[in-house]
Amino acid sequence: MGGWFSGIATGMPPKNVELRMRQHRAAAIGAPSLAASFVAGKIRNSRTLIRRHARKGAGAAVDQLAELAKAADRERGLESLLGLEGTAARIYFSCFAELLARGVDRPTFAFDKRHRRPPTDPVNALLSFFYALLIKDVTVAALAAGLDPYVGFYHRPRFGRPALALDLAEEFRSLIADSTVLTVINTGALGEGDFVRRGGAVSLTGPGRRKALAAYERRMRTELRHPIFQYTASYRRTLELQARLLAAVLVGDIARYRPLTTR
Repeated sequence: MGGWFSGIATGMPPKNVELRMRQHRAAAIGAPSLAASFVAGKIRNSRTLIRRHARKGAGAAVDQLAELAKAADRERGLESLLGLEGTAARIYFSCFAELLARGVDRPTFAFDKRHRRPPTDPVNALLSFFYALLIKDVTVAALAAGLDPYVGFYHRPRFGRPALALDLAEEFRSLIADSTVLTVINTGALGEGDFVRRGGAVSLTGPGRRKALAAYERRMRTELRHPIFQYTASYRRTLELQARLLAAVLVGDIARYRPLTTR
């Protein structure tokens, strides 16, 4: 009920062992261009969400995020990428409250910055819940593409951490999770009664989770035109397409990974 990704049911392991061997080798020696692509894609989509929804005063943030995305494209040091992503996240979340509609219940949905463990307000509770759902779906997409979701290139592997799923999820955080947070708040789909507050932490009630899940699934069914394949696909299908693009890079079929970005 706290939004943790606990597990999934799977069949036999993927049969493409050569792909997984290449993935493990690339992760062992480092793949800085892949890490840079994940971070740059995340920053660009964060910038797009602000540019679309902010009412005023976000011009400086939009410009800063554009420069950070360009810097991430060029960066090949993991520590520097972490710094660029952290700076971009602070800028992005400093503007997030401006993305809420004028008629929103501000006392309930007050937001100042990202709090993860635990979420301390309803906005952070929704962000954490939708991020957990997104990581679950990206993990499924990685497995479907024959990849090992626990061996990443930007997020370092550790016990129980789906590092590759976290990598691939970066470009989709604002496209899927953050957009769904804005939808359920701005349309009034969720309110104060859909959250429970205990010990300084906030989580969704049972009915609140059901409404949040319904909104998330609607977003996952939303279709867009894939910029590389040039055909229409749902966001859920697009997760798998991006995982398969990454697999194609690892086996040498294409030269570089292109994150999904929208205008």
